[in-house]
Amino acid sequence: MPEIELSCGTISYVDTAGQGPVLVFTHGLLMDGSVWAQVVGALQGAYRCILPTLPLGAHSHPMRPDADLSLHGQAMILAQFIERLDLRSVTLIANDWGGPILTAVEHPERLARLVLTPCEAFDNIPPGLPGAFAGVSMALPGGVFLGAQLLRWRAMRRLPFTFGWMSKRPVPEVVFDAWLRPCLSDAGVRRDLRKYVCTRGAAAKLKNATLSLRHFRGPALVAWCVEDRIMPPRHCRMLAELLPKGRLVEFEDAFTLLSLDQPVRLAQAIDQFVRDTPLAA
Repeated sequence: MPEIELSCGTISYVDTAGQGPVLVFTHGLLMDGSVWAQVVGALQGAYRCILPTLPLGAHSHPMRPDADLSLHGQAMILAQFIERLDLRSVTLIANDWGGPILTAVEHPERLARLVLTPCEAFDNIPPGLPGAFAGVSMALPGGVFLGAQLLRWRAMRRLPFTFGWMSKRPVPEVVFDAWLRPCLSDAGVRRDLRKYVCTRGAAAKLKNATLSLRHFRGPALVAWCVEDRIMPPRHCRMLAELLPKGRLVEFEDAFTLLSLDQPVRLAQAIDQFVRDTPLAA
């Protein structure tokens, strides 16, 4: 994987290259861009797909000790990543983690479009039962390491308060094992994750940023799951109405990790959305 040095530290990323429109995919806590693998596989021939591994627990390199890893700080890391790679007319795609909403409203200059799949929005942070459990357990001394150790047990991964309500189908074991590996092996990565989880004021920042989406000028797609138990289905309609150029596509037979549960349909929806919203010459 290529790497880039940012003010926070070293960020790894995947870049499929190519001359097509640029799609930047983000991920949630204890995940990386592999959550998008099937979607990217369907899109990469026509698009340049870029997937940074943000410092949310599955990253390879610990960040600098003084790095701001709050919700706001992480959103700025994403903005800096886009700027340092000199990406333009980006379609920013969010899932699970709500940081891209802050990036979109505070640093929209390099963004052409926004795609929100089920993610934190309004004051839903930490989200649902898994978010509440992570917030409490990881705040305890040694809680991040203990949580990662427990997730080595396959049965633990399918419980409602871990990843059981994140996707209808189990995350492939080889993928999940790779997500856990940095947190299990590197105390610096565990420190970064705990630092993010323990920062205060995220709910107010996310709510204000979500409401500020009414000023986002680019086209936006809200692709949500009607059965989601973590990201409220009512949020998709609220977001689509809030965004001036928002459109809504609802999915069945899927939970929060829509890219795992319905990758073909999601790839088709993203492709159609980009094709329907060409950039001005």
